[in-house]
Amino acid sequence: MRDIVFEFQTGSGQHIRMIRGDITEEPVDVIVNAANERLAHGGGVAGAIVRGGGAIIQRESDGWVREHGPVPTGGAAITSAGSLPARYVIHAVGPVWGSGDEVAKLDSAVRSSLELAVEHQVSSLSLPAISSGIFGFPADLCAQVIIATVSDFLSSRPDASLQEVNLVLFGEEMASVFLQEAHRRLGSEHVSPCQKP
Repeated sequence: MRDIVFEFQTGSGQHIRMIRGDITEEPVDVIVNAANERLAHGGGVAGAIVRGGGAIIQRESDGWVREHGPVPTGGAAITSAGSLPARYVIHAVGPVWGSGDEVAKLDSAVRSSLELAVEHQVSSLSLPAISSGIFGFPADLCAQVIIATVSDFLSSRPDASLQEVNLVLFGEEMASVFLQEAHRRLGSEHVSPCQKP
């Protein structure tokens, strides 16, 4: 079930939403996958995306790596979305906690995803809490970095095609962490957020 728990509209009309739900079911142009450098989509969000969209996502990922080499940490690659509702999957490689310079690498992974979405002229994108699962990035810091990066990107690109960014959070605990940070970061800006039950 898709549950919008927070919505914020920027001065230029772009939307940032927090959604409790399943990213594979998002009715958007692009979903972001929390990937590893070799785009081997075995478990977690990546495994769920391939199970939902079909083997074509892994085949295209393998082809991308053969052509370009592994995706560096902080980078992103794009494939089709197979049979998922989205048109594309952007595979963002976030940092493993403890690898060094993790905040900058996570910022770069999110920013790379948003740039790639704009390059492909899409208007809506959904992304998960990148690196917060098996990569061990602390949830509260992950929320701070992702929300700040998305907010800064949209405010600096008001005329870009990308007009809707959804942060899709699996589970009550992660949604609560992101919701708290969204209120802290976005609640004091020029458009009041609205919370939906």
